[in-house]
Amino acid sequence: MSIEARLHARRRAQALIGPNAVLQAVAVMEERLGHVETSAILADAQIVRLPSGEHMIPEIEALRLHRWLALHDPMGAFVIAEESGARTADYIIANRIPRAAVWLLKRLPAMLAAPLLMAAIRKHAWTFVGAGSFAAAGAWRFTIDRTGADDPIPPPDSLFGWYAAVFTRLYRVLVAPDCACEIDSDETAQGPSRSYAIHRR
Repeated sequence: MSIEARLHARRRAQALIGPNAVLQAVAVMEERLGHVETSAILADAQIVRLPSGEHMIPEIEALRLHRWLALHDPMGAFVIAEESGARTADYIIANRIPRAAVWLLKRLPAMLAAPLLMAAIRKHAWTFVGAGSFAAAGAWRFTIDRTGADDPIPPPDSLFGWYAAVFTRLYRVLVAPDCACEIDSDETAQGPSRSYAIHRR
């Protein structure tokens, strides 16, 4: 293995993300798929013990979970990703954003709240993109790119849907209730990068 390949592998191994990327997904899987199927997916994903919720976790655990979920239930994976993304956002709002900031964002006009929220997300993006990269284009558009992560297996489309669900709930609660985050329609379903737009309906 070359030095560059070793550095990439080390970067992937060291990348950390928030534990709710796994915890919320597993909770929804238990509800929709049942304990037996959920246990089988966790075993395939090599997750022996669920995170405590108190510490960051290796990103690879969430990636493996989403990949194996997509293999076990290709269509249901999107529904589970959407629900678990919304629950993750709810957790963030309740536990990771100061109450004063939540109070303020909810009362500001959307045109002022959105830039403040996006600035906060950009600052803490490492907690959910891991070895990938996050780039905001104003308050209503962003890109998540895993090209630099050099994933040996591309993440499933449902993972990118999970990101959209997290942003939809964050913006609906903190900016305006008619917000919806969607992957740009001209994006192909291939490759490790997706561009997103947050629309008001």
